[in-house]
Amino acid sequence: MRTFFIACATAIIIAVIGVAVLESVQQPSDKAFTTTGVRLGS
Repeated sequence: MRTFFIACATAIIIAVIGVAVLESVQQPSDKAFTTTGVRLGS
């Protein structure tokens, strides 16, 4: 039973780290797919 709890805790920790990494790496589409000659929005 102890091994199961360690595995669950490890999965939660990995998920939290993954969310933090993806939040810092990903960009909104209006920032990621624009160049100097493109205007998006109003």
